[in-house]
Formats: sequence, C-alpha cells, structure tokens
Amino acid sequence: MPSFDISSKVDAQTLDNAINVAKREILNRWDFKDSKSTVELNKKDLVINITTENDMRLDAILDAIHSRMIKQGLDPRSLDEKKAHYPSGPFIKKDITARQGIDVESSKKILKDIKESKIKVTAQRMDEIIRVSSKNIDDLQKVIALCSKGNYDVPLQFVNMK
Repeated sequence: MPSFDISSKVDAQTLDNAINVAKREILNRWDFKDSKSTVELNKKDLVINITTENDMRLDAILDAIHSRMIKQGLDPRSLDEKKAHYPSGPFIKKDITARQGIDVESSKKILKDIKESKIKVTAQRMDEIIRVSSKNIDDLQKVIALCSKGNYDVPLQFVNMK
C-alpha cells in the first residue's frame, strides 16, 4: 500500500552555514562597529545563542539570520522564538531553538484537515511524523497538495514516498 511521511526537520549543516554567513554579514555592518555581539550555534541541541547590547541590534541580528536561512533554502518558521530575551549585565541574551519534528498541536491540526477533506486515506501520528497511506497514489498527491496549502506553524516536508 503506497504511503508517505509528513515531517518537519532542519538540516543541521545548512543551518550552521546560514548562521556563519549571517555572523560574517553582521561583523561587516557599520552599525555593529565596536559591538560585542555574538551569535553561536550549538550543533548538538540546535540552539542559537545571541548576545548583544540592545534591542535594535537584536532585531538586526534576527533579521540577518532569517534572510540567510531563506537564501539557504530553510524556512524561518522552524525557529522557536517564543522565548523572550533576558538581560545579563550590560548585555541582552536570547536563545532560539530549531524545532525538530511536528508538535502535538500542529499534528492535530494537520490530521483534522486531512480528515475533513474526505480524501480516502488513513493518517496517523507516529512520534514526530505523520504517516499517510492509501490504496491510490493520486489520493496521496491530493493530501500533499492540501498540506502544502495549509497554514501551519511548522514547515512541512513530504518524505519516504513508497
């Protein structure tokens, strides 16, 4: 029976490349001259640690990271920026995690949309992915089109088409 998986993963090497290019871009900007701002990526946990002097520079760093991610082919929605920045002496620090997998709320929303579409498929949540199977490949392609149009909080990849 044909099937595919809906997942949400970030390639660690591509993210590392995007962060490194954003760091070089920030160092060359005139408004960051004599700044002690740092941007580091913890490759193991996929956490971006940003340290800077004020909110304006923090916004500029985030903008540079987002633009580099888009140019590298990564979706900025994969970053979890909900955690607020916090002061640390004369600096502001912010930790941003890269989401791996589909969270429970988003998967419920995706499953609900698939079920309401009345397409003859079976979809089930398996840890951090959603497996969709059907007797007809055309139905699977309709589900891919449906999920591509959907507005979810995470970027989706469609993998393991069998």
